[in-house]
Amino acid sequence: MPSATYRLQITAEFPLDAAASVAGYLADLGVSHAYSSPLLRAAEGSTHGYDTVDHAHIDEARGGRPGFDRFVAALHARGLGLVLDLVPNHMGVADPAAAPWWWDVLAHGRGSAHADAFDIDWESGGGRVRIPVLGSAEDVEKLEVVTGGEGGDGAAELRYYDNRFPIAPGTGGGTPQEVHARQHYELVDWRRADTDLNYRRFFAINTLAGLRVEDPAIFDATHELVLRLVAEGAVDGLRIDHPDGLADPKGYLDRLAEASGGRWTVVEKILEPGEDLPESWRTAGTTGYDALAEVDDVLVDPAGEPALTALDTELSGAPVDYARLVHTGKREVTDGMLGSEVARLVRVIGELPGVPAAEQTEALAELLASFPVYRSYLPDGREHLDATVAAVRAHRPDLAAALDALHPVLSQAGTEAATRFEQTSGPVMAKGVEDTAYYRWARFVALNEVGGDPARFGTTVEEFHAAQQRRLERRPASMTTLSTHDTKRSEDVRARLAVLAEIPTEWARLLRGWLDRHPLADRPLAHLVWQNLVGAWPLSRERAHAYAEKAAREAGTATTWTDPDEQFEGRLHALVDAAFDDERTHGEIEAFVARIAPAGRSNSLAQKLLQLTMPGVPDVYQGAELWDLSLVDPDNRRPVDYERRRRLLARLDEGWVPPVDEEGAAKLLVVSRTLRARRDHPEWYAGYAPVTATGGAAEHVVAFDRSGPGAGGAVAVATRLPVGLAGAGGWGDTALQLPTGAWRDLLTGRRHVSDAGGLPVAPLLDRLPVALLVRD
Repeated sequence: MPSATYRLQITAEFPLDAAASVAGYLADLGVSHAYSSPLLRAAEGSTHGYDTVDHAHIDEARGGRPGFDRFVAALHARGLGLVLDLVPNHMGVADPAAAPWWWDVLAHGRGSAHADAFDIDWESGGGRVRIPVLGSAEDVEKLEVVTGGEGGDGAAELRYYDNRFPIAPGTGGGTPQEVHARQHYELVDWRRADTDLNYRRFFAINTLAGLRVEDPAIFDATHELVLRLVAEGAVDGLRIDHPDGLADPKGYLDRLAEASGGRWTVVEKILEPGEDLPESWRTAGTTGYDALAEVDDVLVDPAGEPALTALDTELSGAPVDYARLVHTGKREVTDGMLGSEVARLVRVIGELPGVPAAEQTEALAELLASFPVYRSYLPDGREHLDATVAAVRAHRPDLAAALDALHPVLSQAGTEAATRFEQTSGPVMAKGVEDTAYYRWARFVALNEVGGDPARFGTTVEEFHAAQQRRLERRPASMTTLSTHDTKRSEDVRARLAVLAEIPTEWARLLRGWLDRHPLADRPLAHLVWQNLVGAWPLSRERAHAYAEKAAREAGTATTWTDPDEQFEGRLHALVDAAFDDERTHGEIEAFVARIAPAGRSNSLAQKLLQLTMPGVPDVYQGAELWDLSLVDPDNRRPVDYERRRRLLARLDEGWVPPVDEEGAAKLLVVSRTLRARRDHPEWYAGYAPVTATGGAAEHVVAFDRSGPGAGGAVAVATRLPVGLAGAGGWGDTALQLPTGAWRDLLTGRRHVSDAGGLPVAPLLDRLPVALLVRD
């Protein structure tokens, strides 16, 4: 089991040899394992690797097998292991010629040796796979037949601009349109993807076709190389992407555990608050979004909720019902981009006695939009299905007959109907909540994070402790994280924005001035953009514009990806320009950021120490050991300056205790000292016990002993609500109730003494807002 991991995004610009060159730095930082993005051959130009096109090769653009071997050798030379990201749910099919299996299926249809690999509903397409690639239905006239094509075996191809498709043997005569009519695929208007697609995909991405790894032969073929790397000792752990897309996640994990010898494996599973992984799953736990929410929430001031809610009501024109907002977003998804998936589910279920087809479709859409978690895993999670049926029946009594007929069908574990419902509810949740509601509700965007609940405005220290004790009992080897390649905002942006909950009235006054000077019809969206600009400031104009445009199109209220409103987007971009060009606005942003940045840095150090010391295996996202003010992808995948980090780490190792300033060395100090302690002294982290604080500022500290009750091992101490702390005059008589005796802070090297009154907090946290104590 790793003591800690460090996530690396391997790309053509940061290939495996570049990753090998930072192995020494990672060892010095204190992690035990590098944690790599997917490395199998991916679509040309892929910047993430989740669009695998061939499972039998390491991606050549990233360095190929020779680069991989050099990377592993460099890790092993430094005593490090490797955790590899694996994508079992889908395959990239944007360029069929680059995906041999998909090319063969298009060429030979149901007779292809790989037809069973993909989840295709052949009957609904009349024996043809529908490919939504044409600009319009009339574009079928633009097809061309090209001989000596580059794809497949070099035979003739059907082409639509740069898109290449195979021609089935013996079907090449006549016009391109006649040739197309004889193929095992049908090229259709891209807009038909919402209604007529007949292959399963990843969410609503047409270029990622779902795989059927529930078939043992498909599992073996897609995992052969990775499992061989595990057996050879090159790969030590696995991260499983999107298990919710699989027909049988439990069966998949059972098979993987057997084939990998039970290697440490985590799943990219998003849990709703209070939800647990099924106990039967053979996994160490999740990739850590649940931990992210626990850490963020304890650093948010619940007292800021009324003022920020009032501001949101003012901007929205009425109180926002978040549950209704979520339901609306999810219904837009079921009725729009995932309409093909709902239609396929209707076909699978078939006709229900006494229930009109339209009513059946409506009932399914309501169930999907009302499902409270991403999915169930029958028989696990049956209670969620039962509760959802009851809830929909209560607010839609007109659907009672359809619900009564659907409930027993969707309750039968392992049936195609139940399985497809489970595979559909997850994408509906992801697209309706993370990619819609999170961009529409701007009350306090620090909470609008993957795995979080924006309606829950902060938690108490006691709730945080209870969550960690549960974590230690149930999934002690689960991963913890604060930033990933998929987070909406980096940890340091969220930490700065958390300050707004402590000064909501000041923020509201400033925001109203900006809205008056730079009006936008969609005022909640404007609020969202201003929060993110302040959270990531200073940032380039280009990054700010890219974020605002993406946010507006994801929200889908005034402009969309498929139908952009140029006039609205022009006004939105003018708002962003004003942040840089309007002298008064620019000055106010600079002054406000200077005011909140110190408290934001305090929050950043607090959340990092909590994440690195709480139960679980902590992950550090690339570059986040210094301040990282990044927004949603692709902004959070920018290059990392490792030479700067090496220089700062060398200074720290010479004994330098840096100030908490814009350079970020204080965060590197916290990360490196904590990671090294976890690596070198695992016995310090075997238990969990809250440490009580007494005195006037007790609510501003969260502390726990990882060795367990009274053992006096590694004790994490973190400041919370720093603005309120300063307003109250500081720590005063606040003390930690620790065993008497001498303690050493691993961050500063200083010695502190706990007596009958406890260990005073004021001298402990006078240089840094956090401390990591061990017995001296």
